[in-house]
Amino acid sequence: MSRGVGKLVAALAVLFAFAGNNGTQVRAQVKVDEKLEVYKKAPGVSGSIKSVGSDTMNNLMTLWLEGFRKHYPGVRFEVEGKGSNTAPPALIGGTATFGPMSRPMKPDEADAFEKKFGYKPTSITTSIDMLAIYVHKDNPLTHLSLAQADAIFSSTRKLGAAEDITRWGQLGLSGDWQNLPISSYGRNSASGTYSYFKEHALGKGDFKSEVKEQAGSSAVVQAVASDKSAIGYSGIGYKTADVIALPLSAKADGKPVQAEAENAYSGDYPLARPLYLYINHKKGSALDPLRREFVKFVLSKEGQEIVLKDGYIPVTSRMAKTTLEVLGIKP
Repeated sequence: MSRGVGKLVAALAVLFAFAGNNGTQVRAQVKVDEKLEVYKKAPGVSGSIKSVGSDTMNNLMTLWLEGFRKHYPGVRFEVEGKGSNTAPPALIGGTATFGPMSRPMKPDEADAFEKKFGYKPTSITTSIDMLAIYVHKDNPLTHLSLAQADAIFSSTRKLGAAEDITRWGQLGLSGDWQNLPISSYGRNSASGTYSYFKEHALGKGDFKSEVKEQAGSSAVVQAVASDKSAIGYSGIGYKTADVIALPLSAKADGKPVQAEAENAYSGDYPLARPLYLYINHKKGSALDPLRREFVKFVLSKEGQEIVLKDGYIPVTSRMAKTTLEVLGIKP
């Protein structure tokens, strides 16, 4: 297992420990936790919300805000999703109410925020995503190791592959596939998905110049769906019937793991990650009604049903309760 992947699994083990002590129950939990609070409308909520950040979370933020407006029709909102890199500057500049990010803030981003306000930004774990590696629906490939993915997407092969992989035959495919060149697709450098894949699937190595960068997560999936020779990485929430999400193994000789919810909860899937909302909040202070109620909505049963419907994995009631307590929000 690579150093980066090892850190990921360790982080997920801590995160999923909130779900409870029974590992079997955690693996079986693939639906919204019935113990999550039912959202109840509160008085005094008005104003506007602007979300700036992750493209991966674009749909989630829009659906959450549309659901929130059913309780508060007067609330206005705007969602701008050009990549996780855009969230910290927007929060620092005061142009965003929430900064959705598909990765944690980098130290320099958090330091810049602290330099401006005198305290660190606050992160809220909203849901769990699995980064999938997609191939065309007609591709006969059955699984992939991270070392093989590294050899396909990276010029540096930090995960130890012996050779560069450029043709499908190098992955064991025969017939018409054997000499077919691999066409690779990915995200641009402003994306948290790009940064996450670079760290955990490429061992912090460098992408090949041949990887075709796409502006959005759905664009990667669409490109793979329309190109028989394609492979690309994107969030599991963007999966369609025209592509296959390959089972992945962290080690070259390891057991391939499907991109399924129970494997994210258990920490077995090697490219599972939390999805965050960052806010400008000084710990110990009270959130204003608008932000407080939106966070409560996101972490409510209704908010997590939206997570599930959008193809992501909901947090558990214990995870939600812990987050709300850190923010000083009482259920």
